[in-house]
Amino acid sequence: MKQKFIEAYMDVAERFSKLSSAKRLNVGAIVVKDDRIISIGYNGMPAGWDNECEVCTHVDDVGNPTLVTKPEVLHAESNAIAKLARSSESGEGASIFITHAPCIDCAKLIYQSGIAAVYYKTDYRSTQGIDFLHRSDVQVVKV
Repeated sequence: MKQKFIEAYMDVAERFSKLSSAKRLNVGAIVVKDDRIISIGYNGMPAGWDNECEVCTHVDDVGNPTLVTKPEVLHAESNAIAKLARSSESGEGASIFITHAPCIDCAKLIYQSGIAAVYYKTDYRSTQGIDFLHRSDVQVVKV
């Protein structure tokens, strides 16, 4: 894929990340196949739930809250893949563009959905997802 398209698709993923109502981290993902965006996702609560992605567990002496992500929050990749599963499109041979490297759970979903290439911009706190994708022969590119 040409670099100008990689950058354009990553720009789109970043734009979708801004739709997330999360306070700690906004992540966007798009699935591309045959030069078409076939699915989008961003991290957030399941459809029909409130949009509060975090819960405050502590407030320090200065008034800064400690926010923890709720377990119900869907990651951007899982949201995009779930939307893809509900469509007539197939992920087989597609590419996914993600603003952040996938966690291990999202990496497993990416692999199982048939996505052949992962492009990401920012590292995740763990490399387990990227390591899994490498072992699964999925192309991984840090943009």
